[in-house]
Amino acid sequence: MRQRRPVQEQEAGADGIIEGRNAVIEALRAGVALDKVYLAKGETDAVLGHIASTARNQGAVVVEADRRKLDGMSRTHAHQGVIAQAAVRAYASVADILAQARAKGEAPLVVVCDELSDPHNLGAVIRTAECAGAHGVIIPKRRSAGLTAVVAKTSAGAVAHLPVARVPNLPALLKDLKQEGLWIFGTTAQGNTPLYQADFKGPAALVIGSEGAGMGRLVAQCCDFQVSIPMKGKLNSLNASAAAAILLYEAVRQRQ
Repeated sequence: MRQRRPVQEQEAGADGIIEGRNAVIEALRAGVALDKVYLAKGETDAVLGHIASTARNQGAVVVEADRRKLDGMSRTHAHQGVIAQAAVRAYASVADILAQARAKGEAPLVVVCDELSDPHNLGAVIRTAECAGAHGVIIPKRRSAGLTAVVAKTSAGAVAHLPVARVPNLPALLKDLKQEGLWIFGTTAQGNTPLYQADFKGPAALVIGSEGAGMGRLVAQCCDFQVSIPMKGKLNSLNASAAAAILLYEAVRQRQ
């Protein structure tokens, strides 16, 4: 008898898209790590309700989308009002990230991405963080790219080696990290701490703002230090992944 392939291999395409009610239900039942589940806006039947509650319980983000968006995402044109985006790996917990630092006997070095919506930027940050020896990356559940196939490709495989955690509330996370003894360093052009005066040798979380707006107000208020990167040219800002690389390798230099 021909052996049935696992659900993730059978139902998800190379881009991680899983379409249709039965396919998504089977993926959830099989424990496939899902990044997001898109449901047709206005649909209230019991099957979609079951998919939504199960997905949330398993840590996926559930969002409503109009049918035009679902139609545009669909490869089969038979999505039945639900499309899921598989994650390339399961998300870690923040406790896992801090435990990894303790196991290595190192002061924690964590990158917190405040709503990076561009998957190429997030993938680049993960790649640099892994190369720099950071212990993990933390992203919010909403308004952020997730661990999609595009992020994995841009990270050049770093997602397989560096834990990435996803949390519902960044200000609450930063307060928890402070309780764990980490200093919080935000990046902003108006920062009152010049980069080369910042002390990254101790336990540190580096907060990278979003591509357009930078750090959110509540996130910025949680930072112990707001760090500015010297800008010598005519432009006054850097790409988010470039800013992350500069801070990470200053931390590497200080920790050597």
